[in-house]
Amino acid sequence: MADMHKDLIVSAAPHVVSPADTASIMRDVVIALIPALAVSTYVFGFGAIFLTAVCVIACVFFEWAARKILKRENTIGDWSAIVTGVILAFNLPVNIPKWMAVVGCFIAIVVVKQLFGGLGQNFANPAIVGRITLFIGFATPMTNWVITDRMSQAIINYSGPDAVAGATPLAINAAGGQLPSNLEMFLGTINGSMGEVSTVALLIGGIYLVIRKVISPAIPVSFLATVAVLSLVMGFDPIFQLCAGGVMLGAIFMATDYVTSPITTPGRIIFGIGCGVFTMLIRSYASYPEGVSFAILLMNILTPHIDRITRSKLNGVAKGGAKA
Repeated sequence: MADMHKDLIVSAAPHVVSPADTASIMRDVVIALIPALAVSTYVFGFGAIFLTAVCVIACVFFEWAARKILKRENTIGDWSAIVTGVILAFNLPVNIPKWMAVVGCFIAIVVVKQLFGGLGQNFANPAIVGRITLFIGFATPMTNWVITDRMSQAIINYSGPDAVAGATPLAINAAGGQLPSNLEMFLGTINGSMGEVSTVALLIGGIYLVIRKVISPAIPVSFLATVAVLSLVMGFDPIFQLCAGGVMLGAIFMATDYVTSPITTPGRIIFGIGCGVFTMLIRSYASYPEGVSFAILLMNILTPHIDRITRSKLNGVAKGGAKA
């Protein structure tokens, strides 16, 4: 009996039981991000495309180099490094010095992903860790936003520091300044990173991924619903909280990462609720007006425990070890 399974090889996650492979899934994610990139290019100009290209090239290079140095199989063909590069670019100011963006790519690909074994073995979303590392290490460039025409009017009434750097709606809100309308934030004429500009463009991408069955709606819906409910409870405008900052990008494209999110539907719902709770707590009580990246990172760390609690059956074995 033992000889029958001696050649069985189990690869690293994600384990997708469908005709789609990792490369096709990652290509769908890139396609889903194109509407947001198009709006960002309209708002910020060619710099949006240039930053995205820099991050993608850097991530692919670091993936190839790390696998080469570690004498592992080349995996740049699975498109995961490309997705990391695009999502990291979406988390950065368009005018950030490009060498800083490359540092973030190195952290994401080499430190978070490859040193832990590669795709399927990283403990957290690489792009999120890259973004948080840059924010901690280069706080001023990471909050130096290109000023759009509409937001230049709002900044006139902004009393916070670094007004000339182009504060985001969340920062203006924290300082009591005049905010853009919810419609403007929904359509995308505001300051911030590419992933903060257009809610409708990100929703279009999310709907595409759900239709393609690349992601389950459990995490985005529970994440966004939690933010909306807590906004009402705390006396905030839920539409503003959903459209401002990185909630949409985080809920649709980062929290749904196969490797670092739960595998069960109940676990995904718990994960999404946790992301929403931490996001609102950080936004409401911390000195930093945004909390999406930190919230998702915290829930990434809790994912193994969520899986263990919510997984009642796996391969015919019920919780507690008894045969189902």
